[in-house]
Amino acid sequence: MASMNLRDVALEVARILEDVGKHAYQDQLNPRDMASMMVLGDPNQADSGFGDKLVRFIENRLTYINTFQGFWRNRPENCNIGDRFWCVGNIDGAINFNRDMAEWTLTVSLFEFNDQGSARPVLGVVHAPALGLTYLAAKGQGAIRIRKTPNGEKREKITPSTTSTLHGSVVCYGMSYIPGESKRALDVVSSLEEECPADIKRIGPASLDLCKVADGTYDAYFEPHLHEWDIPGVSAGAVVVKEAQGHVRQWNGDSIHWRRENDVIASNGLINKELQNYLR
Repeated sequence: MASMNLRDVALEVARILEDVGKHAYQDQLNPRDMASMMVLGDPNQADSGFGDKLVRFIENRLTYINTFQGFWRNRPENCNIGDRFWCVGNIDGAINFNRDMAEWTLTVSLFEFNDQGSARPVLGVVHAPALGLTYLAAKGQGAIRIRKTPNGEKREKITPSTTSTLHGSVVCYGMSYIPGESKRALDVVSSLEEECPADIKRIGPASLDLCKVADGTYDAYFEPHLHEWDIPGVSAGAVVVKEAQGHVRQWNGDSIHWRRENDVIASNGLINKELQNYLR
C-alpha cells in the first residue's frame, strides 16, 4: 500500500476507526462502575487503561497501511525532510464517554516534516462512533464527512459557513478542567455575552468542535490551554478545517505549535479577526 495517495490512506484510516469505534461504543453502552474508572476519586480523571488499549490496537492496524517512520510519540530528536509519523489519540472527550454522552471521538493524524524541517499534519481523521459521523481530510484533497443514515452511508464534501459577522453567529468554546485554566475561556465568553449577540455553545471535545467549524455547524471555535496530550485530536481536526477552507491558528495569529500547549481559534475565515478582538 506504499503507493496509495493521501486521500486513499485517509479512507483506509477511517475504516479502521469505524471498526474500532463499534467496539468502543459497545463498551460505552455496557453498564460500568463509575467509581472504578476514576483515579483517586477525581471525577475528571478517568482511568485511561481502556483508551490505551484502543490506541495500541489502532496503531497496530495502521502499520498494515504503511509503517512510515513510526509514531509521533516515539519520533527521534532529529528527523529528515519527508519523514512521516502516525499520531493516534486516546479517546477525545473521555469524560463524555464515561458519562454516556455521545460527543467523543477517536482520532488519527499523519505528520510530515517539510523542507524547512518543521512537522505539519497532512492527514486527519476524526470518528464519532455514537454520532455515526466520520470526518476525514488529506493535504490538497479537501475534506469530507461520512454520515450513517437510515438509507445507508452518505459521503459529502464539507465547507465552512458563510456568516460574515459575529452578530447572529454560533460560536463554540472549550475549557480545561484543570483549576485556574478555565478563567481565560470564561472571560472571553463573558465579554461576548455582554457585547455581541452570538449564540455560544460548549459541547466538546476539541477534535469534534473543530470538525463542526469545518462543516458549518459552528461559525467559530476557541479554546485556551490545549495541552500536549491534546495534539492528536487537535491535529486531526485542524487538517479537516484547513482542507475545508476554514481558518485555524493560535489566538495571537501564529501557526499552531505541535510540540507544546496552544490557545486555538478556528473559524470560517470571515469572523476570526472580529473574534480575536475578544481573545486579547
